[in-house]
Amino acid sequence: MAEHLAREHARVTERLAMLDADMAALVAASQDSNADDEHDPEGPTIAFERSQLAALTRQARVHQAETVAAQERLAAGAYGRCERCGLPLDTARLEARPHARTCVACAMGLA
Repeated sequence: MAEHLAREHARVTERLAMLDADMAALVAASQDSNADDEHDPEGPTIAFERSQLAALTRQARVHQAETVAAQERLAAGAYGRCERCGLPLDTARLEARPHARTCVACAMGLA
């Protein structure tokens, strides 16, 4: 599982770098432009694209933090146990969501 989490962390870190580069390129491209993109019927506005990139970046940062927390739980010997009920997490859940903190029942409020 340590290798899986390391790969996941590397993947999300790479995605963050790409999103940051995309945002920098968008900002640079729009700095010298005096285009009135807010009223351009031909496509999305610069503000919309910035907002979309910012949301994707926030999601990726949360995912990265969740992955780091999972790595810390693994190192501490607490990985793979539900933080609410203490039962072991199902292997399929950890494969699908390696940073899961709770079992399905607790996540759905059934336990």
